[in-house]
Order: sequence, then structure tokens, then C-alpha cells
Amino acid sequence: MDFVKTVLVTGGAGFIGSHFVCSLVNRHPTWRIINLDNLDYCSNLRSLEAVEDRGNYTFIRGDICNPRLVNHIFATENINIVFHFAAQTHVETSFIWPSRYHQTNVEGTQVLLKSAFEARVEKFIYVSTDEVYGESLDKEFDESSPRRPNNPYSVSKAAAECLVLSYWERHMFPVIITRSNNVYGPRQYLEKVIPKFLSLLQLNKKCTIQGTSPQSRHFLFVDDAVEAFHTILARGEVGEIYNIGTDFEISIVQLARQLIQMVRHIPHTELDDWLEFVPDRPMVDLRYPLNCQKLRRLGWKPAVSWKEGIRRTVKWYQANPDFWPNPDTKDQ
Repeated sequence: MDFVKTVLVTGGAGFIGSHFVCSLVNRHPTWRIINLDNLDYCSNLRSLEAVEDRGNYTFIRGDICNPRLVNHIFATENINIVFHFAAQTHVETSFIWPSRYHQTNVEGTQVLLKSAFEARVEKFIYVSTDEVYGESLDKEFDESSPRRPNNPYSVSKAAAECLVLSYWERHMFPVIITRSNNVYGPRQYLEKVIPKFLSLLQLNKKCTIQGTSPQSRHFLFVDDAVEAFHTILARGEVGEIYNIGTDFEISIVQLARQLIQMVRHIPHTELDDWLEFVPDRPMVDLRYPLNCQKLRRLGWKPAVSWKEGIRRTVKWYQANPDFWPNPDTKDQ
């Protein structure tokens, strides 16, 4: 069949990307959805089983840092829209291999931008992170807040944002940037805090808490994140930045206690026996509060409560203990 549009999703075998790819394939049967992913350790094609045989879905294994491959895709596939999810994202690892993060997150984004610009795509949506703002103990970040990244991962994402915006400012190339809170849900790789804690508890091990500082995070269920991307695709204005977030906030210690109770079913008085405090990483942001009124004015708001989202998440990990191979679970 002749497809109305072709959408390229990079990193579509990763956690958020795979959820978005599946929703695109199902929601837009007259669109062709191309998933470009290099199948790094945190990607899994099992996440795409629901759509792998669909006629409007294509998977390409490859690296966004490979200009020859990327140029070939744009030259032959008539791409209309790009959703750029592909990235190195684990903060702890970024301190060990900062050059790897720069290569993927900055140089890879440059390769994509150049090819997409030359192909004259109609929209390029870059998926960034709330971590580019740095931390705030009181004031909410809106899209005009300055970028003050504090770790190699967030530095690389902020640098990539500068590249994306430069194409808008120099060429009026139609870009949009999103910055989201922590996204959680089924199929997330075990290095992130919620699946990490669940993995440890399933192995009858304690939840490891980094340092003693009062860290807290805003958690957004993956279905709500996916709906935000659909809203931005349909109604977002080019040249703009959109925060994607939730008012729900929980401390990492309280998160661990809640998961311990949900998985181990032990009395409140014994919850802290399942906590183990380990050395902190070099730099820790305590919290990232986002003002999301700009996106809400487009008609989006979170629909899945924390109680429902975490129930569904725990249930999925309990039902799928072998979806991911267990990494070393010593560090958070």
C-alpha cells in the first residue's frame, strides 16, 4: 500500500521508544513506522513483538553515529517525521565513559540532524530530559529556565539540544524538543531505579540507596509519556520546547519502602531492614520539578495515577522475571 507518512523512530527498541513505536503502528495504520536501533544492552526486540509482523512496521538495526547508514535511510525511505529517542542514558555509567555519551548523544544527533535537514523532513522531535536543568529545591523549571546540567549524561543531552536549536535558528528547520520527568513502567531495563529495586527484591536482596542526601523524583507512567508525544506530534509548534511531567513526587527512600511492602509483604516496622545505603555517585541532583502548563494548554495531562501505574508495573515485573538478564545488582 501507499503510506500517507513515514516516521523514523530512533531507539525504538528501548523502553520509551518501544512503547511509542507500538502506539504509532496501532494508531496510524496508514503511516509507515521505521524503527532504527542498534540493539544495545538496554534494548530488546521482545518489546516489539506485538507489531513485528504488521505491514506498516519496519525494523532496521543500525547506529545513529553511522553517517553512511543514516544518509542511506533518508535518501531511500522518504522520511516525513523523526522522533529521536536513541541515547546513552544511565547517569552512573556516564561518569565512567563520558566520551561514549558524547559520541552517541551529541555526534549521533548531529548525524541525524544533517541527514534530516538535507532530506527536508517536515518535523524533527528531539527527546531530551529534565536533567538538563540541574536541580531545584523549590522553584519549578519552565521551558525558559537556563540549562545547568551536572553530570556527563545531562551535559551531553544539553549539548545535543543546542545542536537541534541551532538548526531552527539558522535554517528554520522544524524542530521540537521535549524534556520529561522520570518515566517508568513495564519493560524498562533493570539499571533504572524502579526495575532495579524490583529486581533486587525478587532476588531476595535489599534495595540499595545511594548516599544519604534526600533525593526525590517525579515519576510519569510510560502510557502518559506516550500520549504526550502524540499530543506534541499533532499540536506542538515547531521551534518550541515542551516539558512533560507530573505533580507526583516521592523520595527514593520512600519509593524503596513502598516497593518492599508491595513485593515482600512485610510489616512497616521491618521495612528499613531491607534498605542498604551505598556510596553516592560524584554528583547528585536532589529533585527536578517541572512546570508543564505549556503542554497542558495543548490538551495533555497525566491520566494514570501513581497507585495504578506502580501496581501495573510491579505486576508486569513479577509476571516477566526473565524478560531481562539480571545485571550485577550491587549498585543502584
